[in-house]
Amino acid sequence: MKSDPRIDAYIDRAAPFARPVLAHLRDLVGKSCPEAEETIKWGFPHFVLGGAILCSMAAFKAHVAFGFWQNRRVTGEQAPEKDAMGQFGRIAAIADLPDPALLGDMIARAARLIESGEKAPRPLKHARPPVEPPADLIAALGASPRAAATFEGFPPGQRREYVEWITGAKREETRRKRLDTTIAQLEEGKRLNWKYERG
Repeated sequence: MKSDPRIDAYIDRAAPFARPVLAHLRDLVGKSCPEAEETIKWGFPHFVLGGAILCSMAAFKAHVAFGFWQNRRVTGEQAPEKDAMGQFGRIAAIADLPDPALLGDMIARAARLIESGEKAPRPLKHARPPVEPPADLIAALGASPRAAATFEGFPPGQRREYVEWITGAKREETRRKRLDTTIAQLEEGKRLNWKYERG
């Protein structure tokens, strides 16, 4: 594995408990994926393959973290996410890590995923529930059929923008001004942020 002297310096600066853990992880990555290269990204050690991040490790005051860029596609359910960066929780000793053979298999699996060029599926966005207009907006829309028609014709996201803008006002005076602006703009068929939209 192509080494980086900055990793040596990083390990030397780490707390005494962390040094053997970091050295163990570094050695295991090198044995499991000799084609990987060491580097520093965001201030802590990373291992990359063909320019793509394979995995990373970091030392903190009381624990070490280790994780794969492709997350559960590599670890499956064998290493559930815990209360720390990465997928292996707060590592205080080598014994807190999976068996070297198992962890080595995960490193090799991460390398195969990178080499395959297969992209991780993007998580599906959960639809937000429809927004409920507050009573003062409902009353104002009731007094302006034109504004009401525009509001009802908007998709849920555009209606939500107006509702959240009105209900986000901290003072009653501000809320009244926002409500007046809302009705005026809706009567003209305008979205909340129409000024910033390209024509």
